[in-house]
Amino acid sequence: MHILLGPAPAADDAAAGHGPGTWRLVRPEAPDDPADGASPVPRRFREVPWEQLGEAVRATLRSLPAEEAGRIRWVLPSCREVMPQLLASGVSPDRCWDLALCQRILTGVASFPDGTLDYTPTVPLDPLQQERPPGRLPAPRADPAQTSLFDAPAAPRGPARPDAAALAAEFRAQEAAVRASPAASRLRLLLAAESQGGLIAQEIEREGLPWDRAVHEALLEDLLGPRPPEGKRPQKMQALAERIAEQWGLPKVNPDSPQELLRAMQSVGITVDSTRKHALLEWAEHGGTQAPRRREMIAPVLEYKGLYRLWTANGWHWLDEWVRDGRFHARYVVGGVVTGRWAAHGGGALQIPHAVRDAVRADPGWVLTVADASQVEPRILAAMAQDRALAVAGQGRDLYEGIARLGERTGSALTERKAAKVALLGAMYGASTGEAGALVPHLRRMFPEAIGLVEQAASVGERGGQVRTWLGRTSPLPDADWSAAVEDVSTAAAEARSVRLRRAQGRFTRNFIVQGTAAEWALCWMGEIRRRLRGARTGTPAGPDGAEADDAPGPLRTRLVFFVHDEVVLHGPAEEAPAVRAIVREAAAAAGRLLFGQAPVEFPLTVAQVSSYAEAK
Repeated sequence: MHILLGPAPAADDAAAGHGPGTWRLVRPEAPDDPADGASPVPRRFREVPWEQLGEAVRATLRSLPAEEAGRIRWVLPSCREVMPQLLASGVSPDRCWDLALCQRILTGVASFPDGTLDYTPTVPLDPLQQERPPGRLPAPRADPAQTSLFDAPAAPRGPARPDAAALAAEFRAQEAAVRASPAASRLRLLLAAESQGGLIAQEIEREGLPWDRAVHEALLEDLLGPRPPEGKRPQKMQALAERIAEQWGLPKVNPDSPQELLRAMQSVGITVDSTRKHALLEWAEHGGTQAPRRREMIAPVLEYKGLYRLWTANGWHWLDEWVRDGRFHARYVVGGVVTGRWAAHGGGALQIPHAVRDAVRADPGWVLTVADASQVEPRILAAMAQDRALAVAGQGRDLYEGIARLGERTGSALTERKAAKVALLGAMYGASTGEAGALVPHLRRMFPEAIGLVEQAASVGERGGQVRTWLGRTSPLPDADWSAAVEDVSTAAAEARSVRLRRAQGRFTRNFIVQGTAAEWALCWMGEIRRRLRGARTGTPAGPDGAEADDAPGPLRTRLVFFVHDEVVLHGPAEEAPAVRAIVREAAAAAGRLLFGQAPVEFPLTVAQVSSYAEAK
């Protein structure tokens, strides 16, 4: 059963005197017959003020038999819009259908040239699509009621928010498209997993990663010195800047400005065209007998750059903005990367530097469970390609070590773990030169199905085509500029550019299928963790009405509090740690079965249960 949450029409709000904050709970599958050409309006709805939406959801669940309530999938315009209000009311649905996230996926799938999915959005919902600039300035907007430059516009700008009826129509369009798809089961799983990700992202943001401000401040003072006055460098960075100038024999150097730093370096014989770390290290290592002196010249610059990153990315200003009440509230963008990986809305949620990880501290009597999936993408490739040899190489052991042992038995050149890792990552990311390029032919002989799959994806990309993940997320088409550039072979330079662009697109599609499917596995893994945490109990269940007695054991209190690609962090009471350790491992295996059935691919985890995040690394 589906129940949709959506705004009441603005006209109804005004007539009822409710203002703009009235929402409806609607059965979207049951429209009335349209009259006089009007859009069908769903039946069986109730209206509540926005502030009471959470209580209305709770009341709806209580009014239904437990079995029926457990089957509800809540249809939301977007989790980012609705879930903060529900969570503030203590309500978090088991399942949902995020219309905005699903619209983004279905729009991509419908762009595939085989025409197997017939879908056109009925109302624009994807915020990422709306934020993308069209490549030119928008047309000027004039308000006839605004007679001078500084008059306020007569009415707020922007498109009207879709109401419940419009959202219900969009849901029916999405549902019909999925139902008619020849890959309906996989596509439905993808939409369910993505929507579950929307729920989890909002729960993580609200819960927050435990963060000890005092520890963070002590770490900053140790590395940078005391907090500087506004507009000044930290003490140790200032000392380094002065040391650089003195060592180079210059009156002053500003390491904060890449342009000024580059000019200063070139003036003292550091012949690089970039201030990036790899460029400086390469210059030093190519110095022959002068390499030690060169390393000495750039050492304070590299040290300064590391401290500068810490100061600007996770310094005192970051602490003031992002840590509240002892929690870092990460803001994720679900599916913010085209492969389906998550992005972050500021705050550096996808990378917590090692230097400050000790500030991530469990509450007293609680523990952090840090679970890191090992070698996910190569294992995903083995499952997608149904390459039994690659799958078996990773059973019960490190995958790269397994490849090396297989190489020894078969007489391959891949007999060392390091070489096996370089070769397999090179195959997935499209390395064609150097050590990786030389080793890929050996991989091709050992694992023809796996290497054939990524090479086929690369070939499609080089021709300007699209590829799909295991569940059906579709890569975007190259733009018109790319097509024009690769077709231009009028000169030797143009032809070289064409080849370069085609190969780059091939590397993108080669990796898209693997990284995108790994993102799908991660969504299923987190969804399984969430489901099992909610279903597990610390003791005897409560009564049949679902109410908890005052002394009755309840569900586990451990919650997901952080996620990055193939790692999750959970926070909960220490006594729940054994159950949580089992849950994250069982969930990883269950996610593999959900995607790939009984394929002989394992998804092992490294699980650490610690009081500080730094102890897990």
